[in-house]
Amino acid sequence: MIGKIKKSSYTFLFFFISFALVINTYIYQSFLFLSFFLTFFFISLTLTKYGIRVINKLNFLQNIKTESPSSHQKKKNTPTVGGIFIIWPFLILLLFIKIKLESIALALLFVCILSFFIVGFIDDYLSINKKDNTGLKPYEKFLFQTLIANFFIILSFNKGYINSPIMISDNWSIDSNLMILPIAFITLVGLSNAVNLTDGLDGLASGCSAIVFCGLGTEILLNNDQELMVYSLLCFAMSGLCMGFLKFNKYPAKIFMGDTGSLAIGATLGCISILTTSYLTLFIFSGIFIIEALSVLIQVTFFKLTKRFFKKGKRLFLMTPIHHHFELMGVKEEKIVENFWKTNILLVILGIVLKINL
Repeated sequence: MIGKIKKSSYTFLFFFISFALVINTYIYQSFLFLSFFLTFFFISLTLTKYGIRVINKLNFLQNIKTESPSSHQKKKNTPTVGGIFIIWPFLILLLFIKIKLESIALALLFVCILSFFIVGFIDDYLSINKKDNTGLKPYEKFLFQTLIANFFIILSFNKGYINSPIMISDNWSIDSNLMILPIAFITLVGLSNAVNLTDGLDGLASGCSAIVFCGLGTEILLNNDQELMVYSLLCFAMSGLCMGFLKFNKYPAKIFMGDTGSLAIGATLGCISILTTSYLTLFIFSGIFIIEALSVLIQVTFFKLTKRFFKKGKRLFLMTPIHHHFELMGVKEEKIVENFWKTNILLVILGIVLKINL
């Protein structure tokens, strides 16, 4: 029965995204959207299939924290840093398009994603070497993220690639002026960490990322701005890469993406939303990522406050991020992931409907 759930959920997700792209192809009379998705789906599928052997030979194997749910101990020594098979094909595509279009914005996007990828890889490498799933310290990781995000945001702003008016509808926008800079920072660093926190169950982060990228690519198309079309194609390519990787990352996972993938995937979402001023819709699309991050923030804050005032820290959730709370309640891992995917699909549909009707 579990095997049927795994297979049908993945198949449903693949055909849902493909169907959405067929609709986009019909409406905009361009086969590029579907072809980008399918091409990079097969690239990721092939790279991951054969790359697992290489990662095994290199002994890039996952360590599991002792405080993780007991059911996760069986995941120890699963190949990790699989984000390489998502991010590198994307960076090569991005570099090719950048050279073709001679775009400074795409050059900044390339540098930012590559930098987050490097930070994630260093974190994974240190964790593997220490054999205790503790790589970079949280403040070290945040410092690197801050430096990279500020570099990207300040240069993009100075070059005029960041617009301060945030569009709510065709006739209503909010001019945030210089407040757009902290908004952009929170979007970029926040999403990078949120995707990273979501990557705790087999197929959860990769599946949700595939859905969100498809939604973001569609939302950008709805702007009817030819200059932004390239970002839509990049989103569909990334959706395909995540789906190809998901084939081997779904329960029971044969490979994990690691921080190598999750930090860069979140950064890609953040960067593209900043360059296309898609903050509001991406906020809706990324509901799962945001809830996962907020659950950790709420848990830590509540624990510290209760410890300060009552001398004993208390917890609102059994464990965070919130997917672990459901695990400890007895819900099967694959069922949690399936329900989170379905919720994410509904959030994307909601965001698109609001975009069309507002």
